[in-house]
Amino acid sequence: MTITEPGVTLTDYGLAIECAVITYLLLQQRSHSTALFRWFVVFFCVLGLSAFIGGTSHGFVNDESSPFYTLVWNLTLISLGAVAVSAYMISSILFAREHSNKRFSRYIVGAFIVYCGVIILVNNTLLIAITFYLPATASMLAALLWTFYKRRQLFILSGAVGLLLTFIAAGIQQSGYSLHPLWFNHNVIYHVLMAIAIMLLFYTARGFIAMESR
Repeated sequence: MTITEPGVTLTDYGLAIECAVITYLLLQQRSHSTALFRWFVVFFCVLGLSAFIGGTSHGFVNDESSPFYTLVWNLTLISLGAVAVSAYMISSILFAREHSNKRFSRYIVGAFIVYCGVIILVNNTLLIAITFYLPATASMLAALLWTFYKRRQLFILSGAVGLLLTFIAAGIQQSGYSLHPLWFNHNVIYHVLMAIAIMLLFYTARGFIAMESR
């Protein structure tokens, strides 16, 4: 079996494995389960799923006109939307803390349902996913910076740096900058930077869990 884009596929699968390991490590601390803990678990879980589906799409689904390609692509965008939902929920909890806004949660779930409907029935371009995903990332970054301002703990700043890195990675990806056309193109660079960002976010998640267990 030939892999169409080996560099992109392997680094995508690498991200999926990284997220799977992080999810496992977080679940080992489930005795300290809180709403924030659960949404961080969802965040890494669906991020890993998105990377796995994306890697499969890049490596093994070549015919963009086939129904199977459309299915895989739609699943990729929907999983990205799920990442956005978890980022919104983490933001809500960090801003509100014990006064969690249940109405906001319902709005986000409703928006996600509409998003999935648009992807499946109307328009499944990457721009739609970016429109939903980008504000979620920005809100999570703002929430981490706000929490760092109040608490001055380094592990919180780590996550903010990680999210800033995702913006830089996305910019490089959209620019098409490439060090090697096959093994280190713009998508591979994006994945490498995302791997670093994910580790920084894991450090943040673990810090919150430790803090709330005291």
